[in-house]
Amino acid sequence: MKKRTKNILLALAGIFVVIQFIHPSRNVSKDETYAVSTKYAVPDDVKAILKVACNDCHSNYTDYPWYASVQPSAWWLSNHVNEGKEHLNLSKFTNRPVAVQNHQFDELIEMVKEKEMPLGSYTWLGLHPGANLTDEQRAKLTAWALANMEFLKATYPADSLVLKRPKR
Repeated sequence: MKKRTKNILLALAGIFVVIQFIHPSRNVSKDETYAVSTKYAVPDDVKAILKVACNDCHSNYTDYPWYASVQPSAWWLSNHVNEGKEHLNLSKFTNRPVAVQNHQFDELIEMVKEKEMPLGSYTWLGLHPGANLTDEQRAKLTAWALANMEFLKATYPADSLVLKRPKR
């Protein structure tokens, strides 16, 4: 039994070493052509909150922690960032229809108020302590998003701000 356990441990160690050479692509383009800040005013305090709490998963640039170089956590992080950008990409924000922009501001408000963002997994074990938003930071983010929704409401016809559902 000891020999079998030793062989299994050696095989697992070998697999662990081999997977260290397989890396997902990194989210480091820094392309801000359609960033939220190209159309909407982003005050410095909001910009600071977005940088520490949102941008790693919701922009075209992720500031990777040390454990992003260790597999399988790098794969998990890559998937996490890709999913985050599917839901909200602050770097491609203004490239979306105005109704989507309005909806994303609304979603941001809901997620921040309900404390669904940032995700708990982002701050586990003291990781990313700056992303643990205070109530004041949450209020600033939601007020900023609400002000931008009001700007859209004042600038565009009401029907252009409603997401159109596909007909079935």
